Amino acid sequence: MGFRENLRQKVQIKRLAEQIRRSMKPADPPQRIDREALRTLFQMSRYAPRKERDLELYYREEGQGGPPFIIVLDNELKRYHTGIDDVVLRKSPTLKEMISIRNAIKILNDKDVVVSAKEVTLQHLQDEIIASLDLSYTAADIEALATDGGEALKNSYSDGIIEVLTLMAELLGWPPVPKAFETAHCHAWGAQNSDSAGAMAVGPVVVFNRMHNQLKMIRGSISTLDSAALRRFHQAAKGEEPAELEGDAVWAELKRLILSRR
Repeated sequence: MGFRENLRQKVQIKRLAEQIRRSMKPADPPQRIDREALRTLFQMSRYAPRKERDLELYYREEGQGGPPFIIVLDNELKRYHTGIDDVVLRKSPTLKEMISIRNAIKILNDKDVVVSAKEVTLQHLQDEIIASLDLSYTAADIEALATDGGEALKNSYSDGIIEVLTLMAELLGWPPVPKAFETAHCHAWGAQNSDSAGAMAVGPVVVFNRMHNQLKMIRGSISTLDSAALRRFHQAAKGEEPAELEGDAVWAELKRLILSRR
């Protein structure tokens, strides 16, 4: 796959992982991990599916003849470093197997073979898949993104604008803005960190207003505690006030920022 396809896949991987994380911490217990999203994630990984008894397993062989890494798809999402038979014994033992004292000890305590569980396993899987992608790019790749974004803006093609902004924000490490910055009919991304008061500071911020087909950038940093700055931001996002950069100038600045990070 080319650079843009790999970058799209990285965005998809992160979205799937976040969807799974939310299912691990439901608003209304009990926890029900999102198995369909996990299966999709496994399809992108080096883990191969395997069915044993009532278990849905995913395993990855070690390159130097050691035991495989095995992830059991259930709410615990444990990752084991041992053989298939050992995992099956510990997770789904038969009555005959449980009679053995040695087996009972294994069933009751798996710390010797469990490498990680839950969110840690998920993070491992996400990082491993992303690490397998070739995300290197050239100036021509970024120029093509900016050009496509400019054409989409010119033609009021909202989906195209949002896709290019999503990819460019990913390259810059800009997540979607926090709730305090959300504005009706707008999509926005920005650099985020804590300010001196311990509040969230966001900026630069790029905003696309779908209703008015307006693209804007606010270069400065805005604290979530600064109500006046937040009000000005929302006015700019709504199209009620001008921003520092608008239209094609935003694509040019995003391109410059991305290339300056190389």
